[in-house]
Amino acid sequence: MSDRSVLACLVCTAVMLVVLGASVHAQTPSSCKEPREGTNRVPMLSPPLANVVTGKGRLQFYSAPNLHCPIKGVFVIPNDELVAYAQTDDGWSSVMYLNPHGGNDASGWVRSARLKATGTVGPKQ
Repeated sequence: MSDRSVLACLVCTAVMLVVLGASVHAQTPSSCKEPREGTNRVPMLSPPLANVVTGKGRLQFYSAPNLHCPIKGVFVIPNDELVAYAQTDDGWSSVMYLNPHGGNDASGWVRSARLKATGTVGPKQ
């Protein structure tokens, strides 16, 4: 292999590492900041909506409406009931899960497509 070929390979590798590094940096926990609810981007649901989880398999909880922000070990399964407090236009719901067996409760963001509204929670405002 000539010196020129080796140099070209090194340059290509360096460029790839820079591109991949920028991609990883864009998905760090700093991009997992939860948005402020009650804004135009994340309108509040009033009253909150009761929902049941649909589909198959686990529904992962996220710390922010971003697929790169999962909360490790926190999920619900089909037929679990959640309360949704806010929704984004791009398919995320801010929810709370109240464990009916006295276990840990959880709150976070889930994909709205896996939720089916079953009614409202509390009086209409």
